[in-house]
This record gives sequence, structure tokens and C-alpha cells, in this order.
Amino acid sequence: MNSMNGYYYEELAVGMSAEFSKTVSEADIYGFAGISGDFNPVHVNEEYAQTTMFKGRIAHGMLSAAFVSTVLGTKLPGPGCIYVSQSLKFKAPVRIGDTVTARVEVTALVPEKKFVTLKTSCLVGGKLVMDGEATLMVASKEA
Repeated sequence: MNSMNGYYYEELAVGMSAEFSKTVSEADIYGFAGISGDFNPVHVNEEYAQTTMFKGRIAHGMLSAAFVSTVLGTKLPGPGCIYVSQSLKFKAPVRIGDTVTARVEVTALVPEKKFVTLKTSCLVGGKLVMDGEATLMVASKEA
């Protein structure tokens, strides 16, 4: 792998994994709201959020999903890969100050399409907050 091209398809193997961690800040939540247009008050209004089942503000679920995208696009498979699909299940809220660790692990390879399937997850303090599966197209050395 190099900085301009991630792993080539032929370099991937089932079991390979990578991670990215980030502590979620107030600025991250407002930045994500601004970029996405999602100003749901459970994310940006503490007074409102106190009245919900979460008893306080929570980060956008898709912010954690974006951390998965960070791992895929920068580490494994890395630069040059193309997202084909992603399934997600949100298991628990992420709050300001939580450190989210996004992890991906290669689970399958599809040689005829040069696709790689990866288990995707996000954890906070060892607790699963999001899981899913991603499929990506990866460049071949032969191309």
C-alpha cells in the first residue's frame, strides 16, 4: 500500500483489519449538521434532548458511519477504493466526549468483480455502537 493507491485487490486477504479512532466534539456535531443539513434537535438542542429517551444530546449515527468511511478510504483497502454498498445497524448512542473506534475486517473476496466485503463496526469504550457490512471495488494490479 502507498499513499496514492491503497491495497491492490491481489494484496487483500480475509482477516486483514484496520481501525481509526476519534473523540467526538461539539464542533464535530455542529459541523456534521451543517454539512448534512440534519439539525434534528436531539443532536443540537440540549434542552430538547433532555426530554428524549437519551436524556441528552447524541451524535448523528451517520457521523460514526463516516468514521468507517475514513478507515476504508485511507487504510483498508485505502485510497482508490470505491464504495459499492454499506449496511448499518445502530446499537447505542454516541455522545460528546466519546471516543469512537471504527474498525473494518475483510470477510470475503469476489475475484471476478474485484470486490471485497468487510465487517464494519464502531465501538465506544469496548461497547458496540454500530455494526454493518461494506462492499468495495478495489483496483487490480492487472489493470
